[in-house]
Amino acid sequence: MKKLFIISILFILGTVSCKKDFLTEQPISFLSGSNAFITYKDFTASMIDLYVLTRSEFYSSSESRPFDYIYGTDLVFDGEPSTDRHTNMVAAYNPTGAITVDHYRRLYKIVAESNTIIARMPKSELTDAQKTLVEAHARFFRGLAYRTLTYLYGGVPLSLEEVTSPKTDYVRATKEACLTQVITDLTFAVTNLPAISAVRDGEISNLAASHLLSEVYLAAGKYQEAVDAASTVIGNSNVTLMRTRFGSRSTVTPGDVYWDLFQQKNQNRSTYSNREGIWVMQFETDVIGGGALSTSRDSSYMLERHHAPSVRDIFVNSAGTTTNIPTFLWPNNDYSGGRGIGWAVSSKYFMDDIWQSDFKNDIRNANHNFVRDYVCNNRASDMFGKTISTNNPPKGVTVPSRAFYAYQTKCTTPFDHPSNLIQDAATGLLKTAAGATYTDQYMFRLAETYLIRAEAYMRLGNLGNAAADINVIRTRANATPVAAANVTIDYILDERMRELGVEEKRRLTLARLGLVYDRVKRCNPYYKDILPAYNLWPIPSSEIERNKDAVLTQNPGY
Repeated sequence: MKKLFIISILFILGTVSCKKDFLTEQPISFLSGSNAFITYKDFTASMIDLYVLTRSEFYSSSESRPFDYIYGTDLVFDGEPSTDRHTNMVAAYNPTGAITVDHYRRLYKIVAESNTIIARMPKSELTDAQKTLVEAHARFFRGLAYRTLTYLYGGVPLSLEEVTSPKTDYVRATKEACLTQVITDLTFAVTNLPAISAVRDGEISNLAASHLLSEVYLAAGKYQEAVDAASTVIGNSNVTLMRTRFGSRSTVTPGDVYWDLFQQKNQNRSTYSNREGIWVMQFETDVIGGGALSTSRDSSYMLERHHAPSVRDIFVNSAGTTTNIPTFLWPNNDYSGGRGIGWAVSSKYFMDDIWQSDFKNDIRNANHNFVRDYVCNNRASDMFGKTISTNNPPKGVTVPSRAFYAYQTKCTTPFDHPSNLIQDAATGLLKTAAGATYTDQYMFRLAETYLIRAEAYMRLGNLGNAAADINVIRTRANATPVAAANVTIDYILDERMRELGVEEKRRLTLARLGLVYDRVKRCNPYYKDILPAYNLWPIPSSEIERNKDAVLTQNPGY
């Protein structure tokens, strides 16, 4: 009887469990591809991610990848040989290598997210005004990504729809078709993005779109259109070149307005009324999502680490002989370069040749902007307080070399590193976590807009106007004006070096012009294995191999 009772209970429980499984979770709500793009808040989150992806691609994706835009050019060379950078170009530009593969995939990620945003708008709750604004953002970033892909790789597959299933039949569009699409996207952005005076720091505006559009018109050979787009920016009353000292350290000496442009908190419009920045990448130190940490270099922009020299490796004394006592206390919160390790060494052309006509009077070449004279800071050395110079280096010190060369201070924050990085306030000694650049970064700056328009005028044969635009920049720098007859593409590229330096994504400029090989061959003999094929990077072989239903052709020479 007892056994029968137990069996009955088990039967009842089993019957109940069949009717209702108490372990089955019943979600109140969930996020999926079908409901992720409904409200304006949903789309705002995706637009923010486009900013994050862009900042990562050009500034903070890793220790090395953002600097692929300056290595292998006429600007710098590799202080530490590594195939992860550009020392051996055959290895660096291998179709299977990290350099060519990583940028291709990250840029197409921006394209893909932009396409998804555009595709999901029709079924959303967005108002017509919101749809227009969201589409303008998506088209701007898609245009930015395709502009970059086209400069780096030539004509690439044009994908303008959301891809929701595997696709293995991509074909390359022509370079002309790619640039036409970029112009279409950016034209929409120019028309529909807010004014620069109406956006927050770091947000894109109609002027940012016009600046980029003017550059792409140059690439497409539409020179009058490039002039017109650049003039839209230059003629806007909300932007102007900064001509007098300003900002957080405007009383610091030595210093000047060019130096002020690159000090902490000075890049944005909201803080010190900087009207020169058109689009500024935001880096807020030790703020969640801010992209910079004082406790680690990870996720930060490591321009200091790359471009400042490794002065820790200098061992000289006053007798001019080597010693076992380091000449510099390193890393240090001064003009010796923070925690630089000399990976992106200034080429002799960048360091010396372009400055010869105005070596002493051009403020961009002043020692606080382009350091050549280093004050020895190690009290244990008999060189303490003395100056050693790249112009007359001590015996045994090679210039340029990883340990010693002239570098641009815009890569660091001299005497102004985050306080959490200071290990010893008395000596300026920094913690080992240093090495990043703790400032916001100009993606587009008005000085470059003038140089873009100057290039367009030159192509149109209007050398007078081209010289006038260049001289706006040179006058601010206290440099000798250029004569119209001397304006050439090489002169403009040299002036871009002087004004923009390591701030510029130099590879994009040279690749746009098809002059990577020419400029490197003439101006940076370090890269002896440069080939004409390297004007473009190869299409990653992994993309070619997985594209089984169509032919994705490789660039010549690879």
